[in-house]
Amino acid sequence: MKIPGLLTAILLPAYLQAQKPTVKPPVKPNPFTQIDARALQLPDSSSHTVSAIAAYVNANFTTSTEKARAIFIWIAGNIQYDIDNMFAIDFYQDSAAKVARPLQTRKGICENYAALFSAISNEAGVRSLVIEGYTKQRGFVDYIPHAWCAALIDGNWVFIDPTWGSGYVDKGKFVRKVNEDCFKANPEAFIKSHIPFDYLWEFLNYPVTNQEFYEEKTAPDKSKPYFDFRDSIAAYEAMSHIQQETVEAVRVEKNGLRNGMVFDWLRHLKLDIENDRQNRLIDAYNGALQDFNSAVRQFNVFIEYRNQQFKPVKPDPEIQQMLDTVNHVLQTLGTKTSGIVLTPADSRIQQPLQQLKGSIEDLAGKVKEQQDFLTEYFSKGRSGRKAMFYKTTLFGRPIN
Repeated sequence: MKIPGLLTAILLPAYLQAQKPTVKPPVKPNPFTQIDARALQLPDSSSHTVSAIAAYVNANFTTSTEKARAIFIWIAGNIQYDIDNMFAIDFYQDSAAKVARPLQTRKGICENYAALFSAISNEAGVRSLVIEGYTKQRGFVDYIPHAWCAALIDGNWVFIDPTWGSGYVDKGKFVRKVNEDCFKANPEAFIKSHIPFDYLWEFLNYPVTNQEFYEEKTAPDKSKPYFDFRDSIAAYEAMSHIQQETVEAVRVEKNGLRNGMVFDWLRHLKLDIENDRQNRLIDAYNGALQDFNSAVRQFNVFIEYRNQQFKPVKPDPEIQQMLDTVNHVLQTLGTKTSGIVLTPADSRIQQPLQQLKGSIEDLAGKVKEQQDFLTEYFSKGRSGRKAMFYKTTLFGRPIN
């Protein structure tokens, strides 16, 4: 009888143990599926003007979120990123031209995407702003500026980037793909990749500086002074355009001139402010010159009336009023011209202004001479008044 052979146990190494099947995370359903589908059904005949697109949006969508989403998706599905002109950014181009280009050509770059979204959104009743700044991708700061949008939805400011939201560039080609992170992004998340030139439009109570953006220090730093951006926006919107640019320049400079993009933006603001100042000086000078010419005409009317020996006859107060009117204009002119303060950069109006001031003084002297004449004229009787219009020789003969 044979003895059965011994069996040797074999221990499998740990790396040969059975692996658990990989469980993929569930795909989040798109809550905007129906809205997206309806947005993309916008007829081509209604897609060539802002007003027509907005009318379709208002007819098919109700809430501000639905309207903003529909506009976002329609742009993503119909506007092609213009790779050939991706570096031809001109933030200072007329906004109407920025909007017209993508509607006509179905192509555009960031400023066109942003301007178009904002125009349609505002027309549809959802308040939107175009924000200019620069961005960061995969930890690297881009070297060209960017434009995106902010929308006021349900009382809160959120960010929408219709350019990044429509796709991306890969190997020199535009790949159309909706990026959900670019729709209704909250400020705390969005500041990690997008920073505006003016920190007012970060919509943060503790704004991030340009240096902090580079260093990826975008978490709220409550050691900083609290910034009430809502009150600041309200104050900003109550200002004139040039006042807005003036306070914006202060904020831009305060937040640090970290790169050439920020520096160029600040330079543009300061140039615009300076041009406005010079234009206001020129307008003030031209206005003063017009008033002076008006005073000269009125003075000449008086002189002509005096040369006619105050005929036809007018009451004394009416005659006096003729000179008083000229005097009033001259007094106003004095105030206007003294308010024109020049700098060395205003050399082109320096001489004309001095000439105008000299002419005003000369006319004021002539008016005083006529006032002295009137004062004496009013003090005399009829015959004495008549005699004042003649000069006499030693022989008593009148000389006109």
